[in-house]
Amino acid sequence: MAIKLVEIRNRSGNLPLRVAKGHFATSHSHINYYVDLTMTKHRLSEARQAAQTLCGAYSASTIVDTILCLDGTEVIGACMASELTRAGFTNMNAHRTIYVTTPEHTSGSQLIFRDNIAPMIVGKHVLILAASVTTGYTVQAAVEAVKYYMGIPEGICCIFSCVDECEGFPIKSVYTKRLHLSDYESCSSHDCPLCKANIKLDAMVNSHGISAFGN
Repeated sequence: MAIKLVEIRNRSGNLPLRVAKGHFATSHSHINYYVDLTMTKHRLSEARQAAQTLCGAYSASTIVDTILCLDGTEVIGACMASELTRAGFTNMNAHRTIYVTTPEHTSGSQLIFRDNIAPMIVGKHVLILAASVTTGYTVQAAVEAVKYYMGIPEGICCIFSCVDECEGFPIKSVYTKRLHLSDYESCSSHDCPLCKANIKLDAMVNSHGISAFGN
């Protein structure tokens, strides 16, 4: 079946949020909206716009050595690094630049950094970037991994967020559930009202995208 997307726009109107309403399953929960961030993550013009918006949420006194990219947000992360460097943000690493990296996921969903990547985390001020934050499980794991590798988490940012904070950090986002998608719901499969109403799943979704069922 075809998933029909509609666009939501914030006040600037330059960066659309594309969503589809239905019944979707993630690895953690069931949700009633699929938020499609494909173009924002992979189209340079949109990635730049997202980066500019997110960087504006941080003061020039924020120290950023490394941007840790989750959910395939490396293009946005690179644009943020460029923006932060141009804006004169402080960094403490010897090269006076910003690293852009991503963690490796083990089969048990743990986040690790190989020996060649770990120096970008150890002792570094790390800004965590995600595509979306709904349950908060992924960014929580990222904060814990940064701390485990003796990095210093500086903040969490994303394109769309359902929650205001995680691990004591306010989440900075372009779009929020409260302001832009108030009827967005995320719940366990056992408590899903759509399942209880015998409404079939439309698709499976994850950070890579969507796989629709032929209902």
